[in-house]
Amino acid sequence: MPSPTTPPPICRSVLFTLVFGALSSIACEYCEEAEAHRFGTSFDAAWTVLTVGLVPALITLVASWVFSWRRPPAALALAVLAPSVVFFAWVTFMVLVDWP
Repeated sequence: MPSPTTPPPICRSVLFTLVFGALSSIACEYCEEAEAHRFGTSFDAAWTVLTVGLVPALITLVASWVFSWRRPPAALALAVLAPSVVFFAWVTFMVLVDWP
């Protein structure tokens, strides 16, 4: 059983996704000007999609906690949905960035 100070796996997934997304901005550090512009433009849009896409994961996580007291089957469904929302946001980010 995890200790009370250990964050839940979904929080670690969200944190990993944000750190990976933030570090991805240095992927085109030594690119040519046109390629760097293309990457920067696509990265800005993808970063917005990633950060906005992680909000539903947070909402489903909170809803899962709220429903765990009243409707356990709904809480279970939401608990399963939260990691898939994080994965979908990450895949969308990876597709939208024009990698060098």
